[in-house]
Amino acid sequence: MKAIVRDEEVLGGDPRLEGTRIGVIHVYRQYEGGEAPEQIASNYEGVTVADVHTALAYAFDNPEELREIERTEQDTLLKIREQRPRDPDAVQAGKEA
Repeated sequence: MKAIVRDEEVLGGDPRLEGTRIGVIHVYRQYEGGEAPEQIASNYEGVTVADVHTALAYAFDNPEELREIERTEQDTLLKIREQRPRDPDAVQAGKEA
């Protein structure tokens, strides 16, 4: 069974399954989307149902941490959207709107 680890060089330090780039948040979102642990495990090579349960246990034990990861992701998306041109034709013409 894989442990939950953190490394600033991988996924920005977000918790993930050891030896993978599969974040706890990724597993949790699939579960929240209605996928069974068996299905989630089958989505990833080398990930077992026990690994999925480990990630879900971490998520349930650390809800505030997962909410903070989601907030950070949303903030990043908003910044990207604010910085991109609004008019796709302007992008092709080399101008920003």
